[in-house]
Amino acid sequence: MSSRSDTVREKLEQMIVEGVFHNGERLDEVKLSQRFDVSRTPLREAFQALAASGLLSLEPRRGAFVRHPAFEELIEMFEVMAEMEAFCGRLASRRMTPVLITRLSETVATCEQAVADDDIDIYYRANETFHHLVYEASGNAFLAGEAARLHRRLKPFRRLQLKVRGRMAQSLAEHRRILDALIDGDAEIASETLRSHVAVQGGKFNDLIVNYRRATQRTEPEVPR
Repeated sequence: MSSRSDTVREKLEQMIVEGVFHNGERLDEVKLSQRFDVSRTPLREAFQALAASGLLSLEPRRGAFVRHPAFEELIEMFEVMAEMEAFCGRLASRRMTPVLITRLSETVATCEQAVADDDIDIYYRANETFHHLVYEASGNAFLAGEAARLHRRLKPFRRLQLKVRGRMAQSLAEHRRILDALIDGDAEIASETLRSHVAVQGGKFNDLIVNYRRATQRTEPEVPR
């Protein structure tokens, strides 16, 4: 995927999750091409990627239609993601290298600055890098690939969680504990902290319900008569 289509995909992804488009709404290629100042090619590449992540439904000769996943589907994906990340952490605790420790430490430092600046965009990018480095550190290419694929599907919803007041600082504290456990080679703490870091439970469960409902339960505007 080109950098332009990747940029368009990310913007559309957030617009869908934040409720800019209604569930089942057909996306207008002409208007979106003008809005993002791109040709149809990167836009269609973005559509393909969003369809693969489950946020769009592509219908032959009809176009691309927005799909808001059912909340139950999201919870099931987060359950699997939590276990996959816990497994990655367990393996990574035994297979960390000095280079990966340095890269993870740098990522945590970037997250710290982002929290200080209250910059959710920089935090999220650093957060994403942190998790992908943990996948890499597992030393299991198949597991890393599967974790990365599910991470992509959940990416906009993980970002949505960061908008809850205080969540960035909490996430950063969890990153520090994960990093310390990986440096110490403590498989139990690494895996358990990663599991709870990703799992949608307790307050995070309620916050995600509220934010997702706000985005996906907008009423259609009335049509003038």
